[in-house]
Amino acid sequence: MGRYVARRLLQMIPVVIGTTFIIYALVWALPGDPFAGRCGARPCPAAYVAEMTDKYNLDDPLPIAYIQYLGNLIRGDFGETFQGLSVGEELLRAYPTTVKLALVAIVFEILIGIGAGILAGLRRGSYIDNLVLVSTLVVVSIPVFVIGSVLQLFLGMRWGIFPATVGSDDSLYNLILPGFVLAALSLAYVARLTRTSLAENRRADYVRTAVAKGLPQRRVIGIHTMRNSLIPVITFIGADFGALLGGAIVTEGIFNVPGVGNLIFRSVTSRDGVMVTGAVTVLVLVFLLVNLLVDLIYGWLDPRISHG
Repeated sequence: MGRYVARRLLQMIPVVIGTTFIIYALVWALPGDPFAGRCGARPCPAAYVAEMTDKYNLDDPLPIAYIQYLGNLIRGDFGETFQGLSVGEELLRAYPTTVKLALVAIVFEILIGIGAGILAGLRRGSYIDNLVLVSTLVVVSIPVFVIGSVLQLFLGMRWGIFPATVGSDDSLYNLILPGFVLAALSLAYVARLTRTSLAENRRADYVRTAVAKGLPQRRVIGIHTMRNSLIPVITFIGADFGALLGGAIVTEGIFNVPGVGNLIFRSVTSRDGVMVTGAVTVLVLVFLLVNLLVDLIYGWLDPRISHG
């Protein structure tokens, strides 16, 4: 296990270097004047332009500028924005909110998605099965911003069940509504995936053997069938959790959640390349680590999967 983890961590190094170089190149290759609008309606003073150009290596060739940026990353320095804000501090301020929002969304996916999928998979062709299939199809067909706007209007503004916006108060209660909206699409996929996987495994040879041995139905379903059925579901949820940690720009924008998605959106609109590059770099690292964790969970769900 230790050798497997070490090997996977070593494999992450070229992935991180490659992805960060692509993001760095795309951000700094954007056309236009990087100092446009930095000093209001008037052009920026020549001294300011010279100082910022030297600070951010804007005159250096791209490979040299990236090597200098990578060296700062290795030391844990994500740089500063044009406004003098520390990128690392801004990310540390925004990421806890995004993590809580992602966890709320994952809880909805597990409780409602897997629960509905199990009910549908165990009762194929029944009313519950048809209800799950139709309802998940409807959810998948509706864009996220429509779901968010409708729920915000009724549950937040008209009925006052949940706060319409989050703002500076990112308590778990305030994140329930945006968390559900964030999980809506993935929740539907999880339900359908769980249903299909469970229905297929119930016809497997090892399940029929367990039934022939006289094992209780609860043990056959709960231990023999469910553990194998959850492997593709865990794969999807793990990948989705890594993506959610990158911030949901649409959901965070609708509910004014002060998370990474909102931070990235503001940085893109203000052409703040340093912040965008730093945020995406952290996103890549988090996504790779979550995928590693999911692979390790495989071995617990299915002992046949070896990490030797």
